[in-house]
Amino acid sequence: MPRAGLTRDGVVETAAVMADEVGLNSLTLAALAERLGVKQPSLYKHLDSLAGLHRSVSLLAKRELGEAISRAAVGRSGSDAIFAMSHAYRNWAILHPGRYDVTQIPAAPGDVEDENTMMSAVQVIADVLTAYRLDGDDSVDAIRAFRSLLHGFVSLETTGGFALKADIDRSFERLIHGFTVALDHWTDPVEHGGA
Repeated sequence: MPRAGLTRDGVVETAAVMADEVGLNSLTLAALAERLGVKQPSLYKHLDSLAGLHRSVSLLAKRELGEAISRAAVGRSGSDAIFAMSHAYRNWAILHPGRYDVTQIPAAPGDVEDENTMMSAVQVIADVLTAYRLDGDDSVDAIRAFRSLLHGFVSLETTGGFALKADIDRSFERLIHGFTVALDHWTDPVEHGGA
């Protein structure tokens, strides 16, 4: 008998919590059913498959991360918005490691809902970058740089990649400060060195 009040959203949210605990790839329908106190076949009233569950958790995670950085940016501009979004991104990723991992998975070809969900988060970044008068390829380059520096830092931090004794928070502040300084010169001509 299905648990009273069990909904699709509740199933997905519970799966997201479990993904944070064990990783999405280790999440099974049997474990999810046990956590929810139902028999596994009862899950199929709310899900079509394990792959469908993974997609739903991914959409939830991308939406949550986008909302976190959007809330952080509200009422701010320029470097203040960049710092606020950076802290929101880092904090959310640390609190939700399983969900964070799936935010980095691109949408399947033709999955318009997933593409739109991810683009909503990217648009928040693009909107903040307008304070730096960036558009076109300059804006795309800055968005890529921002996402790369945040993802790289968070990935190293959450996997124990910062073994040196220096203060990690200070390193993060300096990284973001360096990015905001770079943004002030983003459209300066770039000279390429090397071979």
